Amino acid sequence: MSERVFVGLSGGVDSALACALLIEQGYDVTAVYMRNWSRDLPGFRCPWAEELADAERIAVTLGCDLEVWDFEEEYKRTVVDYLVDSYRRGYTPNPARL
Repeated sequence: MSERVFVGLSGGVDSALACALLIEQGYDVTAVYMRNWSRDLPGFRCPWAEELADAERIAVTLGCDLEVWDFEEEYKRTVVDYLVDSYRRGYTPNPARL
């Protein structure tokens, strides 16, 4: 039995290539699409559904499983709320403080 690995698959070229190379090397790859944000904002349509569709096509093409892990609430609470609060208080957000 080959070693199982999880690979973050965004639907882009870099993560697709990482998946393909791991499969080529004999790993049992499970691709993971992390849904961090799905809300449209004024003047900005969130492309998450298209990105997920790309990830699904890549997983099918490569013959690996794809799981969708929903981190949206955690992302909003720990990243977005921190960013908005920092700007509201006149600070520049610092990701190192998360």
